[in-house]
Amino acid sequence: MKRPYTPVDTDPNLSRREFVAAACAVTASGVVLGVPALADTPKATEVETNLADYLKVPRGPHALPGPFPGRVVQVSNARAVVDDRVDGKVVGEMFERGVRTLTGTDMRTSFRMLFSTDDVVGLKVNPVGAPLISTKPEVVDAVIRWLVDNGLPKGNIVIWDRFEGMLKDAGFTPQRFPGVRIEALQTMDEEGTSWRTADGRHVSEGNFDPAWTYVARGVVGKGVRGYKDDEYYLNQHVFAGEVSYFGKLVTTGLTKIVNLAAYKNTGNGISMATKNLGYAAICNTGRLHQPLFFRVCTEVLAAPPVRDKLVLNVTDALNAQYDGGPDKDAKFVWPHRTLYFATDPFALDMVCHTQLVAKRKAMGIQVNEAPRFTDYLRQAESLGLGVADPAKITLLTVRA
Repeated sequence: MKRPYTPVDTDPNLSRREFVAAACAVTASGVVLGVPALADTPKATEVETNLADYLKVPRGPHALPGPFPGRVVQVSNARAVVDDRVDGKVVGEMFERGVRTLTGTDMRTSFRMLFSTDDVVGLKVNPVGAPLISTKPEVVDAVIRWLVDNGLPKGNIVIWDRFEGMLKDAGFTPQRFPGVRIEALQTMDEEGTSWRTADGRHVSEGNFDPAWTYVARGVVGKGVRGYKDDEYYLNQHVFAGEVSYFGKLVTTGLTKIVNLAAYKNTGNGISMATKNLGYAAICNTGRLHQPLFFRVCTEVLAAPPVRDKLVLNVTDALNAQYDGGPDKDAKFVWPHRTLYFATDPFALDMVCHTQLVAKRKAMGIQVNEAPRFTDYLRQAESLGLGVADPAKITLLTVRA
């Protein structure tokens, strides 16, 4: 049965708190921030993008799939979540076991393998569905502790996402994370009352880099399904043309990225590691869902500002959700008490997709297993960005 579409009201004078409340109120519809559930979209059409331009750029030394293509580590601990409370100490232990198992060495050597002490490291969290089914602050604590203990200054760590309001409501604030920078690609004015400046320009225009684009020919941010009108669309997406711009934070502000996704579905697909960056590193994304489907998750990660900086992926499945995603829906959430680790986000997503499909079937959810829900992972393998063939993926399981 198709899920209904529920639009999000994004009036230009809507306050930040009202906007976030409206966005987070959408749960069982499978819609977040005015985006229709991907389960309801037709097969992706052949849209011309500028992917070929990315592939012409020589790859850096840390380029995807990183030092461990096709290797995924799954760490579970029954003590991680008890009575709906996350145990930060246990999560820290799980994080260390995961990193050590992934790299085959100690934490200090692992750090040196992926970072230097003068890096600026962005921790890309997923705040959607907070506090139930979002990246847990305790996971972020563990990453920060590892980085700082090995010589990275706290001021060189940035917790980031696309929307400022969602970061705050998920607990990612300067008060919770003192000394660490908290940044969003899209913000409202200082009063939190408008997306526009006095002269009508979007407050966040300057946060995006005109030098780095993701182009979808003929797919414009006008008349996009699910938005009341073009003005509503612009308030969320900043621009209306056929070009999405990468955030300056991603292109010039960070030297490394740690991707901290949450474990959840989006229709019959997943909203995990690759989507956590594919639909957050750029603006003007609502137009992309229907014509490009999950291709965005591969092609945005193929761009050098992401491809050459993304060194570690951790999927937070302490709580996991098997239906109703990507926003929270409590009736589909269970304590999975698990963290997943990989330098290869495509292998990671293939493992998690396969496991989530099995979970959905076990819980009586009707599942569409059409190849289109994983074609983007195979596309990544064909581009040399990662491993998607299950026969070539090594899954290491650890029970602490």
